[in-house]
Amino acid sequence: MALQEKLDKFKKQQEKCQATLTSIAAKAGPPKAPTPQKPTPVTASALPNSKAPPPSVKFSNDTERLQHINSIRKGPVGAQIKRVIDLLFETRQALTPEQINEACYVDLNANKAVFDSLRNNPKVNHDGSRFSYKSKHDLKDKNQLLVLVRKFPEGVRVMDLKDAYPTVMDDLQALKAAGQVWLLSNFDSQEDIAYPSDPRVPIKVDDDLKQLFRGIELPRDMIDIEKDLLKNGMKPATNTAKRKAAAQIQGYSSKSKPKKKKHEISKRTKLTNAHLPELFQHLNSS
Repeated sequence: MALQEKLDKFKKQQEKCQATLTSIAAKAGPPKAPTPQKPTPVTASALPNSKAPPPSVKFSNDTERLQHINSIRKGPVGAQIKRVIDLLFETRQALTPEQINEACYVDLNANKAVFDSLRNNPKVNHDGSRFSYKSKHDLKDKNQLLVLVRKFPEGVRVMDLKDAYPTVMDDLQALKAAGQVWLLSNFDSQEDIAYPSDPRVPIKVDDDLKQLFRGIELPRDMIDIEKDLLKNGMKPATNTAKRKAAAQIQGYSSKSKPKKKKHEISKRTKLTNAHLPELFQHLNSS
């Protein structure tokens, strides 16, 4: 009797799983089939004696795909949002919710939280029916990139240009190699800044000014250099006075520590290499 109850319970679980997978399959649509190819004509002699019917696609063969779709749709909202944004970034196309569902299995129509989050995301543009990736600067090619950099003499952060279009970093390096832009690192934030190098504004420095600049003797002590920088409204990268004061408080000394005396082998030393007598010949002679 107990065995029969277990069998009935197992059958009910199987029916429930079958119903769940059937509903997922109905929402996901049929699996993508390869493009049909035109059949090549064959002679009658090449045909086999018995025609084998094409193998039918069973539901169990599609179970793994349906389980994958189900795991995506039941995943965290943030993971689904990232999946859609990655798709929009890679394709750079405006996609409908149905196209997004077909491409990455995120059902926006059935998940209001994901839909609303994407619609209000700063990296996503929604025109009412389609979603597309939204970069900070709307650029398409190298020429537009150069025009943008020249609009900002104070420089443009490379971080803000990275997602403009897929090959923007290659174009930026090409502009740098051609001498049309400068890529310099910001000392405070350690990030790259793109500056325009406009050939229409050549800068020529007189030799007298060069000699005057090179003739200025800088202080030899870092403390004096830091004081001069502060006087001119520039923040020094180091604070030598503070570092020296901290070293004195903690008792650090610039003097090198005395070397320890090297221990020599004597007759009282416990020997562990007795199988190498040639190492201890000087002990026998002493």
